[in-house]
Amino acid sequence: MPPPAGLLLTHGAGSDRNHSSLVALEERLDPLPVERVDFPYRREGRRFPDRAAKLVEFVGERATALAAEAGTTVDRLVLGGRSMGGRMCSMAVAAGLPAVGLILVCYPLHPPKNPENLRVEHFGAIDVPCLFVSGDRDPFGSPEEFSAHLPLIAGPVTTVWLEGARHDLTGRDGPICDAVVDWMAGLA
Repeated sequence: MPPPAGLLLTHGAGSDRNHSSLVALEERLDPLPVERVDFPYRREGRRFPDRAAKLVEFVGERATALAAEAGTTVDRLVLGGRSMGGRMCSMAVAAGLPAVGLILVCYPLHPPKNPENLRVEHFGAIDVPCLFVSGDRDPFGSPEEFSAHLPLIAGPVTTVWLEGARHDLTGRDGPICDAVVDWMAGLA
């Protein structure tokens, strides 16, 4: 299998395309074509995300555009991002958007203090390699909670737990990049 031809990166609900870990990934993966995108609500200056269907549609549009710009096809791209952005990419792939794999940094398995409100209904439709990078103290999902739900994913799953880290992963850009680089090397 040829190596991935590009990477589309999306941001979390309260952030934007300039989040330090997204910038660090783009720099670390150079010369791979990487596009860090702002969801439309962020570009329009709104604080609250659009409905999931609109965000998922946007992921598909940007993946198609990145593939065209990189002279490749969408099925040669890796998709992913932080928190909500990664979740939208995973939902797009589950809905049929082709991809080489998914990078899910701080995947929000459930809202904090609401573990019964799981965000895993689409996991069974994901059949591509997935990398999950999270803090082991993330209130959006513990290692034990992920262990219970990641087997729903048909594709191979890699998890990287950053010790003592919470959802923001402050100061952890280096380990995030290391995990992504190592995992992407295995896709070739």
